[in-house]
Amino acid sequence: MQEMKREELSSKARKLTYSLAVLNAVVIGLSFLLVKMTLQYAAPLDTLTYRFAAAFVIMIFPVGFRLVKLHYRGKRLHLLLLLASFYPVGYFMLQTCGLQYATSAEGGIISAFTPVATMTLASLFLKEAITLLQKLFILLSTAGVSFIFVMKGSSLDLSQTTGIVLLILACLVFAGYSVLARVVTREFSPTEISCFMVGTAFLSLLVYSLTTHSISGTVDAFFAPLANGTFLALIFCLGAIQLVTALLANYILSKIEASKMSVFANLSTVVSIAAGAIFLQETITWYHLFGSALIIAGVIGSNVSMNKIRSQPRIQPQRFE
Repeated sequence: MQEMKREELSSKARKLTYSLAVLNAVVIGLSFLLVKMTLQYAAPLDTLTYRFAAAFVIMIFPVGFRLVKLHYRGKRLHLLLLLASFYPVGYFMLQTCGLQYATSAEGGIISAFTPVATMTLASLFLKEAITLLQKLFILLSTAGVSFIFVMKGSSLDLSQTTGIVLLILACLVFAGYSVLARVVTREFSPTEISCFMVGTAFLSLLVYSLTTHSISGTVDAFFAPLANGTFLALIFCLGAIQLVTALLANYILSKIEASKMSVFANLSTVVSIAAGAIFLQETITWYHLFGSALIIAGVIGSNVSMNKIRSQPRIQPQRFE
């Protein structure tokens, strides 16, 4: 009876985790729309800096008023620092620099392989059991994202090797974050991890942006967007989204395998396509629909196949008396 209750609770917790993973992908997908709008007012790196600045400001209030309690004393902070250096600092730095030498479409194609990289690293370092069927579904989801970008007339221009190498490194760094987070969540709560990540990213990006603008003599251009009310509203929305998605991602990674979490990220591509069609009147073609179907089938299949294996009754060893 107790085992049945534990299995029921486990099933409910698993459903909640999957629901949050879908919600996280939806929020990230919608955030692409806001990012596109902010680029009308500021450069990509400046927008990213302000985005984490807003997340940091929003975070200060619950922490300052003791609504959220953080316990870092006596814990291995170097793990958090390593995690934050992977994501968001390392990932966004590599991605932003990579997109200066490569197209956004190339970035989309390469980022689609993040679940594959995560699956490989999780298998090597965390010894996560990944079945052949699950691997095939993850590859199917990856193929869906790549198919959309390729059909849009995009391909990898190998002559742009600098950008491609940086984007591949960004992909590997994010995969490393997903794997390392599984270890870090055993010692730190999702809130502690998220607050540390946001604070580290804000300080790192602020120093980098101010240094870059100071060298090029464009400090005024960095602060200019702050005079625009629309930009401020968009940035605070993105800051809130950044904080929420960080909390969701770290919570999800504390509950399910890194390989399963990473494949949900491809759903954000589907959401961003739908958001672009609804709010920006962007055209949706047959290959958008076909690619989206592959992505969704891959996400569902990779998780259902694993759940079926878990739900199989275990064979009890026979007793010989």
